[in-house]
Amino acid sequence: MLYAAFLPIVNQELNAQVRPAHLTYINDLYKQGKVFMAGPFTDKLGGLVIYKADSLEEARQLAEADPVVVEGARTLELREWSPLEFPLS
Repeated sequence: MLYAAFLPIVNQELNAQVRPAHLTYINDLYKQGKVFMAGPFTDKLGGLVIYKADSLEEARQLAEADPVVVEGARTLELREWSPLEFPLS
């Protein structure tokens, strides 16, 4: 299953300090097959990580261990995501 983690920035200064660790963290998870896609929003107010996990609990554990969440630079909203497969017909 795929899980979308919305990560709005709540502390810009702290986010700038923690961002390198965040990028290392999600890159390592990508190499392990646990991150499908990730990136910042163009308004620079946060970003999105799409996790690959067997359960919501596993995805939550991965998302809550992200340094930007642990350090309080960003909040977390995690939702199960079911992408459409195109073409639809």
